[in-house]
Amino acid sequence: MQVKKNPKADLNRSSGLFFQIGLTLVLFVTWRALEYKSYQMDDEIVQMISVQDDLKEQVPITETIKTPPPPPPPSAPEVIEIVEDEAEIQETIIESSEINQETVIETAIAVDDVEVGEEEEEVSVPFAVIENVPVYPGCENLASNTEKRTCFQQKMQEHIKKNFKYPATAMELGIQGRVHVQFKIDNKGYITNIRMRGPDTALEQEAFRIIAALPQMIPGRQRGRNVAVPYSIPINFKLQ
Repeated sequence: MQVKKNPKADLNRSSGLFFQIGLTLVLFVTWRALEYKSYQMDDEIVQMISVQDDLKEQVPITETIKTPPPPPPPSAPEVIEIVEDEAEIQETIIESSEINQETVIETAIAVDDVEVGEEEEEVSVPFAVIENVPVYPGCENLASNTEKRTCFQQKMQEHIKKNFKYPATAMELGIQGRVHVQFKIDNKGYITNIRMRGPDTALEQEAFRIIAALPQMIPGRQRGRNVAVPYSIPINFKLQ
């Protein structure tokens, strides 16, 4: 016997539609649950101040102090006496001290009364051509000018070697080179006008210190007169 089914009684026919409707409802409920916001309700407190309508202000009683009136000014004299000035006043005549082109000066100045001081002019003669070279201490007993010149140069070398000290900053940085020094032995034997030119300031300062430590010398002479003598010498700074 064949079983016959009614097509309207098939339950699986609309299952897909029901599933989509249910899924849509679940998504809608979930979205509304996520978007829901709640706010905290604060209780509003109203404060009231009661003020009395009739305020009675107590005004302090002040006392008026009566001051006496000022005394009246002294009365002016009724009659004014006029005193005649009988004393004679001697006028003082003030003469003007200004002079002009027409003023004659009677005081004469003698020319012999004016002393004119002679200003000594410093003369510089190069070391190579001077007649008598400056004498370094210790070279006084030498006779010829050539021997004194050689002794001067030897003493200069000894002085530089004795007082030479390499600057610490230049040594740390490895700075070396030659410093050219120029100075002048004035007409009294002192060292003046020291000038330096080198690769670094520290080396120049050390060269200045060495030359400034030179002793006083016998000044050079040209034609029987003390003169200033310029001199130049190089100082080598070399690291080994």
